[in-house]
Amino acid sequence: MATTNPYSLHLLASLKSEAEKVAAAEGTTLDQFINVAVAEKLAALRTSRYFQDRAAGADLEAFDHLLATAGDEPPRLGDEMLPTENECSD
Repeated sequence: MATTNPYSLHLLASLKSEAEKVAAAEGTTLDQFINVAVAEKLAALRTSRYFQDRAAGADLEAFDHLLATAGDEPPRLGDEMLPTENECSD
């Protein structure tokens, strides 16, 4: 089991009330709900930073070259693009 570090958290009354309701509906404690919410937020921030770092190192000229040299065969069955909403409304 992971060690815990007690921390006094001051929430707006409306946020605490809503979080308590959701935690109860999910069958968990407010403490567990907050822990999961913080973990999810940290994961989202790490993921965003990862993709920003990857994009910063991208070679756009190589990407353009790759697209320019792509074959001209039609997509394989199941790989077709679905029409967008704008294309469907014509």
